[in-house]
Amino acid sequence: MTDVTDALSPDAPIQTVPAYDRNSLLAYLAAHEIEQTTHDHPAVFRVEEGLELKADMPGAHTKNLFLKDKKGRLWLISAAQDTVIDLKRAHKVLGSDRLSFGNEQLMWQYLGVRPGSVTALGLINDPDQSVTFVLDRALWEAEIVNFHPLVNTATTALAQADFRRFLETLDRPEFVVDFEAMERIV
Repeated sequence: MTDVTDALSPDAPIQTVPAYDRNSLLAYLAAHEIEQTTHDHPAVFRVEEGLELKADMPGAHTKNLFLKDKKGRLWLISAAQDTVIDLKRAHKVLGSDRLSFGNEQLMWQYLGVRPGSVTALGLINDPDQSVTFVLDRALWEAEIVNFHPLVNTATTALAQADFRRFLETLDRPEFVVDFEAMERIV
């Protein structure tokens, strides 16, 4: 895991261009025979804003938290939109130091997304696995999962098998947490 404590100051300009954007992400999925359905919609910045839009889309809808711990390690938690995540306790089950939200520069540098667009699909822009990915049990068990395709003006639906295949293509280990019980299950 890369320590990114001093990687960028909060005022540093964003200079990198991510390897993948929406179009190249969708092309990657197609090239790896990962089926998906993408729905375009107005920009959504918070879970509450998209409830009406999501009502017609089947599957589990997500909230995604880009976090940094006191040691500088980066974390991405993808959870069902209604999962309660107690950040004051979550660090214990994750095996991390206390957690706080990662800044926009780190989000762009490691996931290639802006605030409001954080998504597990952004892991495609983190080939060095600098960000530890944690999945909520509710998403792990959902038949269909919905994520932004690197932008918050669309939602991409994936069957669970296709989502897991995506993670396998990135060689991402399984790290699944039941946030209600506050225990790691995988």
